[in-house]
Order: sequence, then C-alpha cells, then structure tokens
Amino acid sequence: MPRGRPLARVLPLLLCVLLSACGTAGAPRGDTAERAVRQAVADWSRTPPGRLSGIPLEGWSYEVGPVRRDGARAATVRAELRYRLAGYDSAPAGSARELSLAEEGGRWRVTADRPAPGALPQLWDQGAVTAARGAHSLVLGGEGQSPGTLAAIAAEADRAVPAVSSAWPRAWAGRVVVLVPGSLERMAGLLGRPADAYRGLGAVTTGQVGPGPAPADRVVVNPEAYPELSEQGRRIVLTHEVTHVATRAATSATTPLWLSEGFADWAAYRDSSTTPAQGAPALARAVRRGELPAGLPATEDFAFGGDPEAAARAYEGAWLACRLIAEKWGEAGLVRLYEAAGREPLPNALAQTLGTDLDTLTRTWRESLRGELG
Repeated sequence: MPRGRPLARVLPLLLCVLLSACGTAGAPRGDTAERAVRQAVADWSRTPPGRLSGIPLEGWSYEVGPVRRDGARAATVRAELRYRLAGYDSAPAGSARELSLAEEGGRWRVTADRPAPGALPQLWDQGAVTAARGAHSLVLGGEGQSPGTLAAIAAEADRAVPAVSSAWPRAWAGRVVVLVPGSLERMAGLLGRPADAYRGLGAVTTGQVGPGPAPADRVVVNPEAYPELSEQGRRIVLTHEVTHVATRAATSATTPLWLSEGFADWAAYRDSSTTPAQGAPALARAVRRGELPAGLPATEDFAFGGDPEAAARAYEGAWLACRLIAEKWGEAGLVRLYEAAGREPLPNALAQTLGTDLDTLTRTWRESLRGELG
C-alpha cells in the first residue's frame, strides 16, 4: 500500500453468509433438546438478517459445534459461519460465531448471533450494510455511509481494475470488493488492531496469499483518511490495493515485501507522470542528507504504527526499485520476477528472470537513487 499502507495478509473479513446443514459435535445426538437446538440454528440460517438486504448473497450456513445447555430453557452454540458474495468470492469465507438460544412455548429460537470470543466481527455486526455496484466492483458501506460516497468509491475502483489488469497481465478475477466501515474505530475492529495503527492510511487489503481459491479478498477503506486524499491520491491508493488483490495467487511467504509493495506502487504510478522526486519525497530528503540506503528495504522497514518517515522511505524505495527493474529489464521482466519470487528464493528468481544477482540489483538501485534524488 502506498506510503505506509501495509498489507494486512490476514483475516478474511466481513459480511454475508452462506447456508447449509449443521455439524455434529456436542452432546449425544439422542438428546431431544439438542436436536431441537440444532434445528433452531438451521431455521435461523434460512433468513438473512434485515441489515444484509441488498447484499448479493448465495446463502449462508452454520456448521454447529458443541451445544452448551445454560439451564432448562437456554443454550449457547459455537458455530462456524460460511458465506460467499455471489459473483465475487471464489471460495467460501469463514467466521467463528456464538449463538444464544432460548426455549419458549416448547420451541427453541435464536436470540443472539455474535462473533465468538476472540473472533473478529463482520461488517454487518456493526449495523446495517449498504451496497453500491460498479462494473468491476462491489462496495459495501457500514452504518452511516451515504449512497453517494459508496457510488463514488465504486467509480474509483472501476477505474483501478483495468489499470491493474494492464500492469499485471495474468489471469485474475478482474473485480474487487471494497468495504467502507462507518468509522476509523470500526475499521480497526474489523481488522483486529488499534485504531492508531490505521490512522492516516487510506486503505488496506485483507486476504490469503498463495495459489488456489481463496475467500474474501477485501480492500478496506479508511473512512477518515481516504476522503482527505486528492483525486490522484485516491486513484493511487485504490490501484495499489487492487494490485494486491490481483497478485494474491502469485504472492507467497518467499515474496520479499519490497517487491510486493513496490510492484503495487509501480502499478499505481505506471500511467502517471509522477517523477521520482515527486513520488518519493521522504527518500529524496534522506538522500540529499547523504543517507543513501545501504540495501533494499527489509520487511521490518515497512512496519506501520512506528516511525512514519521510515515507513515512507521503505515504500518509496520499493517503488523505485520496481520502477528501475521495469525500465532496465522491461515490464514483462518485472512481472516474471514477481511470479518467480513467489515460488523460490529471490537470488534464484533474479538469476532466472533477469540474469542478475541481488548485489548487482542493489548497486544499480542505489546509483539510480543518487542520480534521481540527490
């Protein structure tokens, strides 16, 4: 993510739900009350909450775990919620839930459905959800977000998707889901970190990396910082984040963070006239002070919630490294390097795709920084 927008590679988040039969753990199946409780959960799953109206659901399902009786007329159920956004999710996502039930007049019914202890909430746990659709995007707004705001973000996402497809000429879904929580605090709640960790960031991306179907790639917009960006800033932010969605399957634990973040910035700036000095002001200041980086940014350099100037230098340096590779070895070479670096160690990937080594790349990058920013 540009300028201190770390990729949250974690935690499929959000909303909506997919329905099927209940599971089997818990008390003996012969227990009549337990069977009635499980049936009540199945009945509950057939009708999405009203706050999800307008969301393109394919259904939802709860896989019920243990049933705990809380007296003769109350019970608590742990369940795994499975859900899919129709047309957007390639695989079901999961959410750990805790349901409370009560027996009234000989019938069990669900009285509460909430995140299980320690589990992250879904957007719909925070209130009513509103949807806006674009040609390549689905924007889901939390409570308090206006239809106009969501429509504008959908239009911006629609511009980002083709730009990303041009920069990343590999197969990907070509569509994106964007979440706009009702506040910074609610954004932090969805992501499971303190609000200060995201203050000032325009957006982050969540999802699982690696090949194969993965549920719930989401771009999560900071409802406080994003509106403060210029039109170009919003375009850069969304294009960067959508790039992370597009390259997810080619990204793995072996992909250097400077390459994944730098590639996303390269894709975002690719069609702009932004110069290195304009796009890398923090790094330019450091180079002019004689503080030329000794090496390509390390993983810890991208930490957010710390020194924002240091994080900015890391993102800027990563962008300029990928920009250099695209100019010297061609855009196709940069794409091939990204793919190879997700499969094997970087030295091997560099040798196979660019015919160079890390020392040579680092030296060339440092020379370019001195020439362009000094």
